[in-house]
Amino acid sequence: MCGRFVLFTTEDALIQAAGDASGFARITAPQGLPRARYNVAPTTPIPILRAQSAQEASLEPARWGLIPHWKQDDSGPALFNARAETVREKPSFRSAFRHGRCAIPMDGYYEWHNKQPYWISTGELIWVAGLYEDNDGQVSATMITTEAREPLDWIHHRMPRFLAAEQIQQWMLGSDEEAAQLLIPGPTQGFEAQPADPAVGNVRNDYPELLQPAGLF
Repeated sequence: MCGRFVLFTTEDALIQAAGDASGFARITAPQGLPRARYNVAPTTPIPILRAQSAQEASLEPARWGLIPHWKQDDSGPALFNARAETVREKPSFRSAFRHGRCAIPMDGYYEWHNKQPYWISTGELIWVAGLYEDNDGQVSATMITTEAREPLDWIHHRMPRFLAAEQIQQWMLGSDEEAAQLLIPGPTQGFEAQPADPAVGNVRNDYPELLQPAGLF
């Protein structure tokens, strides 16, 4: 599961990182990029990487919480995670799996264990498999999750589907069957978890000190 994450890599650094990781020859950000965020919650705008062609991709804002193409509004629970095991069959996600696969950047995410939040990261920008829908210009997205693997399985039994650099284009541009090959737990090498400030539980708190235990600043 992933219900809060962090993205402090912004502006030119995010565009450069997207090109380096994905292999697309050109990355654009036609609508600009968000400011640094340390407590991104569902229903807020997040950047997603969408393929425009085999050579070009764009970073664009999307509501975090997928709105299926057949839904008229954003009422009801936000669909911010989609289980890899059922994403191809579930009515809420199967169309987006066929036509709207994207990658979501993050510098790390939060997970709770025994009511204690943990900041989970590798020290580098991370890419997560996602899905998006574009309903008459209203773009919304969700993250794929899988069964958790070491060293993260003690924190929570689910984790985002992390994409290695060589998997980004397979996920975004591959056939349905090629993308389905990635509906398994992704690479977890280099991930570390450290206690975070419990203040992260309040979505109004959004500052760098959240990444450290309370009382260190």
